[in-house]
Amino acid sequence: NILDEVNKDVQSRAWHFNTEYDVVLAPDAETNQMTLPTNASRVDLEDVNAGTKDVVERGRKLYDKKAHSYTFTESVKATVAYLFEFVDIPENARRYIAIRAARIFQDRMVGSPDHHTFNLRDELTALSDLKEYEGDTGDHTIFDNYDVFRIVDRGSVISRVTGTAAKP
Repeated sequence: NILDEVNKDVQSRAWHFNTEYDVVLAPDAETNQMTLPTNASRVDLEDVNAGTKDVVERGRKLYDKKAHSYTFTESVKATVAYLFEFVDIPENARRYIAIRAARIFQDRMVGSPDHHTFNLRDELTALSDLKEYEGDTGDHTIFDNYDVFRIVDRGSVISRVTGTAAKP
């Protein structure tokens, strides 16, 4: 039970291995409601929909807080984090989850401060390895998100004030 609990907790944080982008979610033909996949743990609309809708998950369906409705007239694009079975995730994630679950089990059943310290050290090493794996496979850069990139892309102060391009 603890292993399943930790597996869900870790994967709910949305890692590169369990997240898909530009997933098209379409309303059901009969009810015009969007039922989420059973293994979806997190859904966030892509920027193309951000200004027109503000959605949250309610009862495994999408709810539009701006329209105060479960009804959708068109498809939307979203980023979806999925929950996978323990055996279907990468080794680094399995190792971290197993070590963390073992520490939690030890804390709940035995309660030894010495064992907690040893297990915590192993857990932190496994988390570090998982984050390194995430960085290697995710290829994250500041250019993935314009909100971050605009700091670099802002141009010179003179060009912003005068409305002209700066000369090299």
